[in-house]
Amino acid sequence: MYYDVESKKSFEQAASDLDSAVKRHGFGVLHVHDIGNTLRSKGQTFTEECRVFEVCNPAQAAKVLAADMQLNMALPCRISVYTEKGKTRIGMIKPQDMLAMLSKDPVLDQVAREVEEKTTLMINEAR
Repeated sequence: MYYDVESKKSFEQAASDLDSAVKRHGFGVLHVHDIGNTLRSKGQTFTEECRVFEVCNPAQAAKVLAADMQLNMALPCRISVYTEKGKTRIGMIKPQDMLAMLSKDPVLDQVAREVEEKTTLMINEAR
């Protein structure tokens, strides 16, 4: 269900490298949620770092929405760069597994497979 890897890079370097990898693979970064800073700004004690990148390939998203508009709730893909016990990690929920829970449409399975291949490459390049 998850694809999650450890990185030898710093949190900041891994986040920067993920941003570059996303763009190299024809996806865009729609937004980056800095969960760590948000929690701390709300007075919460949170010692880890966590940035969630919302990434999208417009052509693939259009295919998903054309098949089932309700799947807008599963878009965009999210890739996280975070720290855990002093280690930097990069991970995501696998698109193919997630979409399989929401739809049995073979067209969507193929789209999810293609997106998962690309997002896995992005993670591996950033690690």
